[in-house]
Amino acid sequence: MLALEFSRSIPSYLLMRAAGGRAEVATSDLSLLHLGDVDVPELPGPGWRQVRPLVSGVCGSDLAALTGHASFYLEPLTSYPFIPGHELSGRLEDGTRVVVQPVLGCAVRGIEPPCRFCAEGRIGLCLNVTEGPIDVGLQTGYCAGTGGGWGELLVAHESQLYEVPEALSDEAAMLTEPLACSIHAALRGAATKDDVVLVAGAGAIGLLTVAAVKLYTPPRQLICIAKYPHQAELARSLGADLVVAPAQAYQRVRFATGARRLEGIERDVLLGGADITFEATGNAGSLSDAVRLTRGGGRVVAVGMPGEAKVDWAPIWQRELEVTGAYAYGVEKSTGKRTFEMALEASASLNLDRLVGPLFPLTEYKEAIAYALAAGRMSAVRVAFDLRGLSDG
Repeated sequence: MLALEFSRSIPSYLLMRAAGGRAEVATSDLSLLHLGDVDVPELPGPGWRQVRPLVSGVCGSDLAALTGHASFYLEPLTSYPFIPGHELSGRLEDGTRVVVQPVLGCAVRGIEPPCRFCAEGRIGLCLNVTEGPIDVGLQTGYCAGTGGGWGELLVAHESQLYEVPEALSDEAAMLTEPLACSIHAALRGAATKDDVVLVAGAGAIGLLTVAAVKLYTPPRQLICIAKYPHQAELARSLGADLVVAPAQAYQRVRFATGARRLEGIERDVLLGGADITFEATGNAGSLSDAVRLTRGGGRVVAVGMPGEAKVDWAPIWQRELEVTGAYAYGVEKSTGKRTFEMALEASASLNLDRLVGPLFPLTEYKEAIAYALAAGRMSAVRVAFDLRGLSDG
């Protein structure tokens, strides 16, 4: 089958990192990603199904891997070579359209009894990601044995599959996975009607976090930091009460919260600030701002995938901040519902098609990666691969 395969090479990875994420290097012959014919993944056992991807997104974690910015922490939690693509809509052999919850937890791996986290519904924290009939891997798209959305075919356990409502397009359905991440983050942030909430970043995860906060934990005021005009427009339409440019963030948050602003050497300091800040970029600079824009005793939720980065811990220490990660999804304790089901229910009201595009065939993967790396400047949110021609074949 035709697929994009990511191979393991530490020298090439370090070269990508040294190149600073430049598209011409990340898509060159030295890249870790190559298009070719690969073996169709085998069904690991009972309860597994073949899925033909229809639309598959190019997300920030994919780009981090391709440009050498993914954390080495993830290295022993991944098996190679793998076919990327964990945000996808697909079709089963009987024609049913589905989305794939990519986490490879105990149920997927046939582990009984499940680990304590999977038993609690916190599948993203599974302790058995090296066990069972499939290779090591946190998720589909980072596991050698399952395939991924950037290929003609992948395999998924029935516990990973959710049927797509007829009214939802393939493009909108593809965003179920990042929307589920954002809903999980919003519920971990647990804003109240009295809070001022800040979302730092307005890429796909930031915009979907704005939507999730507005839907599930609506605060007194919801502020979003957006770099580009199209991001600002989308943030407002998804529920942000105030959208500010990065250069205005300290002054506008100060005004919105009644904080005092002190001039600093590298960055300013607010005495006061947002009650809860969702950091949606994973960028070191944005993380450093997030802990300064949050009031003492407040909460910072890391939603965007960070790498190894220098972050000043002094504000975290002095302000007694609660800093929490928000990874993946499962069964939400506060609602008792599966996050993917919540995301599919929410999608109908959010008009998510407008966040997807342009679409590229797999054969134009170099152009797709280059476009995704410049998405903000190109007024795009989520670049994706269109595999429907391959699926029809």
